[in-house]
Amino acid sequence: MKKVGMVSLGCAKNLVDSEIMLGMLRDAGYEITSDSQEADAIIVNTCSFIGPAKEESIDTILEMAEYKSQGNCRALIVTGCLSQRYGEELMEEMPEVDAVVGTGDFDQIVNILNSALEGRRTTQIGDKNISYEKELPRMLSTGGYSAYVKIAEGCDHRCAFCVIPSLRGRFRSRSLESIVTEVMGMAVQGTKEINLIAQDTSAYGIDLYGKPQLPELLRRLAQIEGIEWIRVLYTYPANLTDELLEVMATEPKVCKYLDIPLQHANGNILRRMRRPADQLRIKELIEKIRRRIPDITLRTTLIVGFPGETEAAFAELCQFVSEIEFDHVGVFPYSREEGTEAYDMEGQVDEEVKLQRRDKLMQIQQGISWRKNRQRVDKIYPVLIEGTSQESDLVMQGRGPFQAPEVDGVIYIGDPSLKVGDIVPVRITEAYAYDLVGQVEEDEG
Repeated sequence: MKKVGMVSLGCAKNLVDSEIMLGMLRDAGYEITSDSQEADAIIVNTCSFIGPAKEESIDTILEMAEYKSQGNCRALIVTGCLSQRYGEELMEEMPEVDAVVGTGDFDQIVNILNSALEGRRTTQIGDKNISYEKELPRMLSTGGYSAYVKIAEGCDHRCAFCVIPSLRGRFRSRSLESIVTEVMGMAVQGTKEINLIAQDTSAYGIDLYGKPQLPELLRRLAQIEGIEWIRVLYTYPANLTDELLEVMATEPKVCKYLDIPLQHANGNILRRMRRPADQLRIKELIEKIRRRIPDITLRTTLIVGFPGETEAAFAELCQFVSEIEFDHVGVFPYSREEGTEAYDMEGQVDEEVKLQRRDKLMQIQQGISWRKNRQRVDKIYPVLIEGTSQESDLVMQGRGPFQAPEVDGVIYIGDPSLKVGDIVPVRITEAYAYDLVGQVEEDEG
């Protein structure tokens, strides 16, 4: 039995594709290994959303290529966004690579891998509009208790900084039945937390049903026995309807958590980015969300150093973050990407200035996060146990409903007897800028 290793880079949406490839390879008789040294073949599922992601992808490909001389590896395959964007160049400039596979062709991975192991080099970059309606096997890599569910692929927005539409195609939703069937299967296998992802989850269903169907999807998923937490990530402000907020406010299984990537707050920068909202509308939206769901957790991502961002525009963004007090914020320096409208814009900002602005904005948010975390001390929350902390074998870590996997903080609990995948009541005892410390609240009954 030949062994295959996988390195998945980039976002959770990419991880879902990696898990599908692993499932297909497993079903085809390959053994999946986490030890690259012993792998007969290695797949690198790449990201090329921004400059640092491209660099990480290239570095990882070169690192894995070393196993062709120092390990068992006989085939190195590159899949994902970097392949879709630079497939021909990869094959020409990296002779170590045996095959490149585009974003719409990963379901052909078994045939491509077989061919590569037989010594044939392959470039498979076809239609990027792959359908997720097909029932494809999947091998969860997130511990089983938690899973990402991709409810749509592609994007119809044309943000000036983003290459996603050219890499992933038009926005296309999966059917309600397809998603419900997948989640039911996960529940049977013991999955407790579902994280819904797409390039724009709030637009889910518009293309299939003529109107947003995320509220209906949430209602159906909440009926599935065994699923306890349903989290919504990557929502676009324009489609955050009253119906959606009502479901989030009233359905116990839906985490009171919204991820709304706003990107900026200055009106001129938002227009240049081709983002639809201005600051006043954003503030009104957030006020409405908090009014309807008082204990909502809000996350956003912001871009600093976009072309034309003056000191005044950046100061306005800092003031906005200080006023709104998001629970979680990710800040990214603008990455100048060829093929985007912003690439040729006037007013490009110096790289050092971008980094300085990122650090300043994160310092502001750090103070906000610390204050908000302190307010959680002595309160009890359900916590999903994820495993042993890297700090100590005697400390376990988990997350509350207000913490999304990978991007938010964690909760440390000094009880090594806790079982991975269980949800237990935890009283918060200490607070830090991003993480919390707690202890299991014993059942007095």
